[in-house]
Amino acid sequence: MRISQDFAPTGPDAGRTARRRPARGRTAVALTAAVAFALVLTGCGGGGHSAPESARSAADADRVEPLSSPPAPKLPVTVDSADGTKVTIDSTDRIVPLTGSLSEIVFTLGLGEQVVARDITATFEQARKLPVVTRAHDVSAESVLSLRPTVVLADTSTGPGEAIAQIRDAGIPLLVVEPAKALADVGRRIDTVAEALGVPSAGTELKKRTEDRIATVQKSVPAPADGKKPRVAFLYLRGSASVYLLGGAESGAGSLLEAAGAVDAGKESGLDKDFTAITSEALAKAAPDAILLMTKGFESVGGMDGLVKIPGIAETPAGMDRRIVSVDDGVLLNYGPRTDRVLTEIVEQLYAKGGKGQ
Repeated sequence: MRISQDFAPTGPDAGRTARRRPARGRTAVALTAAVAFALVLTGCGGGGHSAPESARSAADADRVEPLSSPPAPKLPVTVDSADGTKVTIDSTDRIVPLTGSLSEIVFTLGLGEQVVARDITATFEQARKLPVVTRAHDVSAESVLSLRPTVVLADTSTGPGEAIAQIRDAGIPLLVVEPAKALADVGRRIDTVAEALGVPSAGTELKKRTEDRIATVQKSVPAPADGKKPRVAFLYLRGSASVYLLGGAESGAGSLLEAAGAVDAGKESGLDKDFTAITSEALAKAAPDAILLMTKGFESVGGMDGLVKIPGIAETPAGMDRRIVSVDDGVLLNYGPRTDRVLTEIVEQLYAKGGKGQ
């Protein structure tokens, strides 16, 4: 059960005690109902080494930065959809991206003026006033069709399947894109969207810009003073829904942590899946020096004082030092044009003197 980069910030948080650990089935239900978005992290000790000025700060994460002069789309194009179909697109006049991360790519390619709707997770400034047609991957086919789209973009987690079929049955070209799970997926995802929208050269330009910026941030990562990389655990929290999960190898955060010069503590402790319910034993084995969190997740448990009340947190090095890294939900796991900002934020917090929550 991988949490999507498009995890919805407005899930149905039923009031349950903040310490109660969910059973596996209940966890899946809570996540499915709340999911569509994800992101957060806070620092571990080190020197006061900051990322370069050329890297974009996550403080600017409420805006995307479109290419200055994108080419006009060359259409029609026929592309392979990730669900095994071929899709022919002959107009980009009215684009509907069904995830926040896909919206981000479309706007950054310079085609934002043609976007006519958004997913609830597309919270950046340029998209904010658009009508919402999906919530937590719960697509309303009727709402989408009412906007007369000429192309719809989805990913493999978008659903329900009946809604996707209804949109296609109405004759609307709908492309399904593979989700991004790591830094290595950033360029591929940009290329896929750019090709489908008839602007492959803009995709090449955006891919290079994004990869160059990520590489610049990585060069700013300091070598650990004691020779030991900081251990960081990614926790997914929704306190009001009693969802407390520790990320493993498939959580989606490992690539960012490794790029920031850290060790993914959950993966290193032997968690080979995406998430597992938090236990004192699992946290003791992970032994994180810092904890990465989504901002809304951190808020949902009452900040640092609430976080250390979750069983096992206070006994970890991160809990004892009250050290976290937090990144806005809307960008953390998007793996797209703003990932350099996310990585900058992680590096700055992780290697700062002092840290959030102290």
